[in-house]
Amino acid sequence: MSVVFEKTKLLTDKTFHYCPGCNHGIIHRLVAESIDELIKEGVIEEGKVIGVAPVGCSVFAYDYFNCDMYEAAHGRAPACATGAKRVVGDNTLVFTYQGDGDLASIGTAEIVHAAHRGEHITTIFVNNAIYGMTGGQMAPTTLVGQKTTTSPKGRDEAWCGAPIRISEMLATIPGSYYIERCAVNNNMNINKTKRAIKKAFTYQMQGKGFCLIEVLSTCPTNWGLSPIEAMKWLEENMIPYYPLGVYKDIYAKEEEK
Repeated sequence: MSVVFEKTKLLTDKTFHYCPGCNHGIIHRLVAESIDELIKEGVIEEGKVIGVAPVGCSVFAYDYFNCDMYEAAHGRAPACATGAKRVVGDNTLVFTYQGDGDLASIGTAEIVHAAHRGEHITTIFVNNAIYGMTGGQMAPTTLVGQKTTTSPKGRDEAWCGAPIRISEMLATIPGSYYIERCAVNNNMNINKTKRAIKKAFTYQMQGKGFCLIEVLSTCPTNWGLSPIEAMKWLEENMIPYYPLGVYKDIYAKEEEK
């Protein structure tokens, strides 16, 4: 009998610690499946994968991905990944997995300059518009009017500024090669996200520049919503402010010429 479905070997048997309805589990699986498939396709050599975990809800990612993993200081995952990639060379896939509190706040300098240098690493950026692990505080990505523990009346743009759009910003940097924003709120977008992640990993193994895949995600616990309500809130509020799509793809642009 032929195998129709099997668990990816790039995930361990460790049970996820995430809250019910959290999208990290889906995104973990897409990352792992993409690596697994690229190994089978001969793009990545087995055993030649290094991941860098962040500080945040996915701080225990090193327990879940079945590959070599670092744990970086808060926001410093791109710096750790830069060091690893420059040591091991282009025959090893190096990726960071970061949330918005990690990447878009304390780690902004690291991600901007990794992109500016055109480091041959891939970043999976999970944006749920809030600090999840520490209790639901306002993040740089929190939407205007969105209530958090540190903005109980809603984010005030006049006081706190507008939410930062990381993909749009990094797409303007010459060293970035491929930037795309995705979501995992339905089957179609889950499939698109996996294709984007796989493309970003492939570009890295081809020796291209810096790649980042932003994935819009929910946080039902800190949003105070059920998992289903959180998905609807993401569709109605986050996607309009953070439009999905490709913000930069140098290879595709070159192919058009």
